[in-house]
Amino acid sequence: MKRLARYFLEGLLYTVPLAVTIFVLYQVFVTIDSWLGLAVPGLGFLVTIGVITLIGFLASGALTRSVLTLIDRLFTRMPLVKLLYSALKDLIGALVGEKKSFDKPVLVRLAADSEVRVIGFITRDSLESFGLADKVAVYLPQSYNFAGNLLIVPRELVEPLAADSAEVLAFLVSGGVAGKQTDARQPGANGR
Repeated sequence: MKRLARYFLEGLLYTVPLAVTIFVLYQVFVTIDSWLGLAVPGLGFLVTIGVITLIGFLASGALTRSVLTLIDRLFTRMPLVKLLYSALKDLIGALVGEKKSFDKPVLVRLAADSEVRVIGFITRDSLESFGLADKVAVYLPQSYNFAGNLLIVPRELVEPLAADSAEVLAFLVSGGVAGKQTDARQPGANGR
């Protein structure tokens, strides 16, 4: 009976993430298709990807860049809209833009005499404009959530990590379970 329960739990481990991912992707495709009124499943999603790519291409041109800059200024001046638009623009820019903000992974000691460390990303090397010349801004993403905390810490408590930023972010957001496994418990390690 224990073996049967173990098989069931292992089945859940593979089935649930797969089923939820397929369901979410299906919902995205169906929703976009319904917005565009297309009868071919998935065509709306492909059209959306194409339109986004076209806008990116057009944004690289001088004429359309000025139109997009005008739209950007309009959205950043409207109350309430400014809050949502600016936050989303900053978040997307931090992850995929030319000015990526999460490209400096670090370990932060929580206290000078502590061995406890947290992983985060330096988002500002200088806080002199706030009168904090010896401090840096470190963003700590939360696991399984699109949120985090910004800590202002003394520079000497921050230690750069020699790791790929994308891997560190995946590791953090997944609660430490995503990414490369190199410890002895990994299947196949130590002759297992």
